[in-house]
Amino acid sequence: MTAVMALAHNFVLFVAPFLFVLTLVVTIHELGHFLVARACGVAVERFSIGFGRAILAWRDRSGVEWRIGWIPLGGYVKFAGDNDASSAAPDDQDLERLRTQVRAREGDAALKRYFHFKPLWQRAAVVAAGPIANFILSIAIFAVLLGAYGKTVLLPRVGAVAAASPAARAGFQPGDLIKAADGRPIGDFRELHEFVALRVGEPVRFTVERAGRVLQLTATPERRALPDPITGGVTRLGVIGVVPSQSRADLVHVAYGPVAAGKGGVESCIDIVQTTVFYLERIVTGRESGDQLGGPLRIAATTRAVTHMGAEGAADLGGKVGGALVAVMSLAAVLSVGIGFMNLLPVPVLDGGHLVFYAYEAVARRPVGAKVQAAGYRIGLALLLGLMVFATWNDLQQLRVFQFLGGLFS
Repeated sequence: MTAVMALAHNFVLFVAPFLFVLTLVVTIHELGHFLVARACGVAVERFSIGFGRAILAWRDRSGVEWRIGWIPLGGYVKFAGDNDASSAAPDDQDLERLRTQVRAREGDAALKRYFHFKPLWQRAAVVAAGPIANFILSIAIFAVLLGAYGKTVLLPRVGAVAAASPAARAGFQPGDLIKAADGRPIGDFRELHEFVALRVGEPVRFTVERAGRVLQLTATPERRALPDPITGGVTRLGVIGVVPSQSRADLVHVAYGPVAAGKGGVESCIDIVQTTVFYLERIVTGRESGDQLGGPLRIAATTRAVTHMGAEGAADLGGKVGGALVAVMSLAAVLSVGIGFMNLLPVPVLDGGHLVFYAYEAVARRPVGAKVQAAGYRIGLALLLGLMVFATWNDLQQLRVFQFLGGLFS
């Protein structure tokens, strides 16, 4: 009985929240494609959450097959005329062949139901709707949580300065209130930590309030090994060597009205995108190693950790469930921004790659050649698979799977 209870406990805290978060984000993404396609009069053959063999499938009155695949790592919408789930645009020859087949089978009137015969702007709108839906979901979640619960912030007041640290060399002192970093307002110590974490080796100009005076101090973050509460391992990020104040007066709860909550949701979404772009730029330029990139294993571990932290401290079951749900929804908002942003990258097989092909079609007045598209999709797929392998390798190392396996045989 104990083993069964442990299994049920792990499912509730680990598997169920992970599947919920991933399914929510993927479903909203695909619904964006689906709803805009239907609004444009496009016939939809299949709406799938997950890939591979269907574990559940049904067909509605309009003829759309709804299905759930056994691999819950994505989804797709298949339009009438698509050769596969990628909705690759046919070239001129393939379009003419498809046009002839549709006319012979269904008549001229049926052409307007096929995605590939829609005006270019409608096809682009359908493709862009998926990532946009992800951004809307994130903004909505952030706004609802801010409106319902507000936000508790720890003011970025310095409680202590580590000896021989960048902050000590810059002249920081206990009691300093950090107002901005490189001109960006800082209102929470968490924001300060996130700002300096990705700026190793870059001088950062801080605006500091000290005893009624405003000072400008410059510190260069140094990389340090820090404990990772999610994976249980260590992560190497930039720090300047300041410890937050422990005064209760610096722990402030901020309430949000409807307008302020909506604005806060938009700002949170934009902030995540900007941080992601900045991090990817540093990877490309060789200033970051990329070890912070994570895959499904990291997402699962993070989901488990935030679920546990959300439920922690509640006195009753209702409080634990409520706290866990808020934490999981916050994670879903962050993940939804990431999925939306990733899908807009100009990589074939992603939505951004389709938009690049449509941009070419708008300028050249013809679709990209079939051979070029095929080569692009192969390259894009190789890039995505390589990124997934790299992210999974990071996950295995960060989650200390290799050490665990080694311990089994030592």
